[in-house]
Amino acid sequence: MPTPFLSSEEYDERAHQLYNEGQYDEALDVLREGLSLYPNAVELHVGVGYARLAREEYAWARRSFEESLVLDPDHEDALAGYGETLLKFGQQAGALKSFRKILELGYQDDVDLMLQAGRALFREGLIEDAKQFFEVAVQQAPDSAEALACVGYAEHRLGGDDAAIATLRRALQLDSDYSEARIYLGNILYDRGEYEAALYHLDRTAPEDHWDELGIWRLVELKKSIYRLKDDDPELAPWEERLNDLGGDVDDIDEMLAEIETKVAEEQQGEAKGQLELFGALLSEFAESKKVDDTTTHHIVTRGGREYNGTWDEIVREMRDANAATAGRSVYEYMVFEARREHARSGQYIPTGDAESFIRGSADAGLLRILR
Repeated sequence: MPTPFLSSEEYDERAHQLYNEGQYDEALDVLREGLSLYPNAVELHVGVGYARLAREEYAWARRSFEESLVLDPDHEDALAGYGETLLKFGQQAGALKSFRKILELGYQDDVDLMLQAGRALFREGLIEDAKQFFEVAVQQAPDSAEALACVGYAEHRLGGDDAAIATLRRALQLDSDYSEARIYLGNILYDRGEYEAALYHLDRTAPEDHWDELGIWRLVELKKSIYRLKDDDPELAPWEERLNDLGGDVDDIDEMLAEIETKVAEEQQGEAKGQLELFGALLSEFAESKKVDDTTTHHIVTRGGREYNGTWDEIVREMRDANAATAGRSVYEYMVFEARREHARSGQYIPTGDAESFIRGSADAGLLRILR
């Protein structure tokens, strides 16, 4: 039952605390109660939008942000949330307009807002636009390791590894405990073959700092090869436990859902249309992809310059075997590993239903080129 002695600001504060604790359902309950008493409270509508966004209820989130902007067209948090939501529907132009209006209104000094907009654009692959917001954040807060690191991530995604390494090192000079930047830097150095430098950075992180298996696998591999540790060395136990926490068995259902998620992301153009037909078509594609027997010889070259020849399946097997972190795993586990890695880095989806889809998706993500 509503408690009318609470102000709209107090409802907003209470919901914000629950949101920060990850209790989105409870936060929504508080916000709904507040709106029943204060239906024109912009902050409460904005709060509902962010709670819906966190629950991936994008249509409902969009509606809440739109209601907020009707009440206050210049509300900076509503504009940022609305931009994020539009990106989820593939409406990039509208999202950019919403984000840029925040700049026009003079909110450049709100570093958190600049980073929010930049990260949202980064996740959707709009790296150049994301970099602009990250750079604004750095201009406003030159001592922010987070803002500087975000510029480094964008530089890497744009192909400027040298610039990215220098930027990330500057970020770590500002905050040596900033594990996200250290892990990212370690992975860049590993990809460049600078293994001792990669180990230097990865070894200065804790297992709980990692939310992706890639850095852990590489750290374990480097510890074994450089420090000569055995598989059962106690020093590796915490990292293997973290791998178990992050990992999980993949099955045909996971594979099918990954395929569906990828196709939906590619096909969405504004409002979702024909979802039932699309779902049925995707299931058919998934079934048919298992029946293909490709014997054509193909030729690819990776971003690092390594070349592979053979059928799609042969190429993926060779790529798996060449990666020390996945050499002992199945081909499918390798594809899922690489797809998750790229999604964590750039937000791009790479199909894992079959070798050809995986390679073509990797090419679309800029990880390799198909020469034949």
